[in-house]
Amino acid sequence: MAVEHLGDRLTRLRRLADLTPEALAAKSGVSADVVRKLEQKRKHSARLPTLHALARGLGVEVTALLGDPPGVPSNGDAEPPALIAVRRAIMPPLFAPPPEPTGAETLSLGLLRAEITDGWTLYHAAEFDRLMQVLPGIIADAQLAAAVGSAEERAKGQAALAKTLQLAGHLAIRMGKTDLALISLERAMNAAQASSDPLLAPMICNSVAWAYQRQNRLDDAERLAVSAADQVENAHGDTAEGLRVWGGLLMSAATSAARSGDYDQASDMMTTAERAAGRLSTLPPPVNGKMVSVFSRSSVRIERVRLAVQHARPEEALSLARGMRLSQDTPPSWRTWLLLDVARAHTDMGDAAGAVKVLEALRRVAPVWMRHHALAVAIVTDLWAGPARPPGLRKLAQFLGVAQ
Repeated sequence: MAVEHLGDRLTRLRRLADLTPEALAAKSGVSADVVRKLEQKRKHSARLPTLHALARGLGVEVTALLGDPPGVPSNGDAEPPALIAVRRAIMPPLFAPPPEPTGAETLSLGLLRAEITDGWTLYHAAEFDRLMQVLPGIIADAQLAAAVGSAEERAKGQAALAKTLQLAGHLAIRMGKTDLALISLERAMNAAQASSDPLLAPMICNSVAWAYQRQNRLDDAERLAVSAADQVENAHGDTAEGLRVWGGLLMSAATSAARSGDYDQASDMMTTAERAAGRLSTLPPPVNGKMVSVFSRSSVRIERVRLAVQHARPEEALSLARGMRLSQDTPPSWRTWLLLDVARAHTDMGDAAGAVKVLEALRRVAPVWMRHHALAVAIVTDLWAGPARPPGLRKLAQFLGVAQ
């Protein structure tokens, strides 16, 4: 299915809001010329700060305009059975008595933690269909672990339930279901507070901040992330686990600041985070990094590249990306985003050949992800409309449906 052009989405949402292009420009603080160029498809993409401003003017979530596609298209089609099963697992029947134990009271916490780790691995590999299939069973196992055994065992079960519902919240965000995500994350927070892990609650705060970003609640997202980061730094800043959670929260706050238009503040936060990430090598590693936070020098540098690209600083983005060595624990989804951002930077610099080379690499490592990503389509559309068509561009344009 072809990806809807940003200009078509913008026109449709503007008309639903009963606004003229000039009225939308006045409400959002974006120039009327930019609005017209987007709607007339003379521009095929926009920076995230611009998208957030337009979303505020339209009174919609930024997900209505973002090029990061949900796993389930928001086109009115019925939700697939796998997503419905996840929804029901997150929200079991209200006021109904809990199901009777069926002999699974001896569920191994070790096996449950392995299930959760595998679930996060699927998530970071963007295997969302597979994750939807297995997640309801993991949630059921975690709910049981939180309800049976000694007080200590139940507290450990609550920790497992918190991480499972956090994973469900992340998946729901990727599916474009931010309300379901916040329900899942609220329940994850309740489980975290019933556990004995003091870092779980701030980790979930980070996830809530991400959901707020997707809902265009940037001030709420930044305040939450900064508050949680301060609490972690004061109590757990001398451990690898604490540093990774703190770093993830600081990166989240920086992203919110950048999307609000304050690039300098965001850059300062990211520089601080990158310096702090260097301390990780001096501390004992966490037992299971996948269950803590995606925070390392690599992840901070990837996010700095993204912010530079989004703020029309392609030279800075390419300088940050040059010679970058990704750590082994960098998730595949972060690697693919980096390639896309570098391709965008080359395009903005007028280096069509460099952009095509990076896009060809992206197609090799993530063809399905690329085909359904609106930003990839927009970049190739810009290149195809440009004055030079380097070798390889036609195949990319045909692959993405930009050219026949």
